[in-house]
Amino acid sequence: MLTLHYNPLTISAVTAIVLEELEVAYSPILVDFSDVSQQSLAYLALNPKGRVPTLETPNGVLTETGAILEYLAALHGPHLIPEDAFQAGRMRETMYYLAATVHVNYAHAMRGPRWADTQLAWDDMAAKAPHTMATSLAYLEGHLDLDPFAIGTSMTLADPWLFVLTGFATRLHIDIAQFPNLSAHQVMMHDRYAVRGARNKGMLA
Repeated sequence: MLTLHYNPLTISAVTAIVLEELEVAYSPILVDFSDVSQQSLAYLALNPKGRVPTLETPNGVLTETGAILEYLAALHGPHLIPEDAFQAGRMRETMYYLAATVHVNYAHAMRGPRWADTQLAWDDMAAKAPHTMATSLAYLEGHLDLDPFAIGTSMTLADPWLFVLTGFATRLHIDIAQFPNLSAHQVMMHDRYAVRGARNKGMLA
């Protein structure tokens, strides 16, 4: 049995969606940020990073969204990785960009203390975040297939990640309608059974 430690306001929703997509049995455990549960001794013993997602597997613990998704695909969903090597590379290129650039752009809006020590610096990062986030969305709008999926004509591991982070952009008051391809992707994914399943379980805000 797999156990997913999650918080619905975070990127851990991506893992929940993939688990639902693959119809894999798992036990969800909420990490309540309101009481700083992610910094409790018990949770830090499980994941010293103090973040989510954390996936407990029969072989040990995995953290980091990309690693978790690759593990799940290897065991339960090879169809979520394109067979064509170049397309698989494009999928991973997209995933790395979402993790290393888009998510960081978003985090600058409210996680300033990760990078700086003064309120002035935090405010500056927060003010810049909508611009950098919109710039990243414009890049994705112009470089992904989105016909209707991110890469090719079938869902891949990149799609739930793109869906969740595009949704995060609305928290920065970015109008997704200005990116019609991403907007259509949002609508499509919103109605997908896996997204509905994660939302019905309270794992997606």
